Amino acid sequence: MAHPAVILVGPPGAGKSSVGVLLAERLGVGFRDTDADIVASAGKPIADIFVDEGEPHFRALEAAAVRTAVAEHAGVLALGGGAVMRAETEELLSGLPVVFLDVDLHDAVKRVGLDAPRPLLVGNPRARWRELMEKRRPVYTRVARAVVSTAGLTPDQVADAVLDALELSKS
Repeated sequence: MAHPAVILVGPPGAGKSSVGVLLAERLGVGFRDTDADIVASAGKPIADIFVDEGEPHFRALEAAAVRTAVAEHAGVLALGGGAVMRAETEELLSGLPVVFLDVDLHDAVKRVGLDAPRPLLVGNPRARWRELMEKRRPVYTRVARAVVSTAGLTPDQVADAVLDALELSKS
């Protein structure tokens, strides 16, 4: 069975989308983002799904989107920040070329800002981000074949580090 060439996981602001596009270009494959798949299928932004149907409904949509993308997409795949938190998704990722893009709070804030429409960061965004990372970091690390720190790196440098970590050649 074919599977994605690279699967990127990590929190908001890690650079999954920007690095994913660069990786896809370098590998000569397509790029797919499960958050974009969910928005396209639901016909509304993720923040609206959280408000209208709730987080459990969103997580079910997310799990289905990940399952479909892993089965269908042979390129670079970026998963939403919380996708790995479902046991079925963690199991699905086992043995696949998953890379955890590790980012610190300071860099994440610079990249996405904490006023963006991110439902899980409502209230005190910095405190919420730290709480999410305390829960998610062990899972990101567990599912990843490689961990790439994005600290102080450009998206191009992170893409190079991912290729090196997975021992993939650049086009």
